[in-house]
Amino acid sequence: MPKASKNIQDYEILTAQMIADHQQQSRRKAYELMATPPEHRGIPCYNIGATKRVRKVDYLRWMEKRIVEQVKR
Repeated sequence: MPKASKNIQDYEILTAQMIADHQQQSRRKAYELMATPPEHRGIPCYNIGATKRVRKVDYLRWMEKRIVEQVKR
């Protein structure tokens, strides 16, 4: 049975796997971005126990900021 794709638009809180799928990168890369402080271009997140979560609005804002930086280069 194929794995169901999770569309980030359906959720308010995102997991590392959801971010990895959206960016078409590995889950490890998503965790690296979440471990990097936002002031150093990391994704703003918070911990729930041993797991990390990202508010969708923060992730979309982070994505928009990265796009603007790419355009300015």
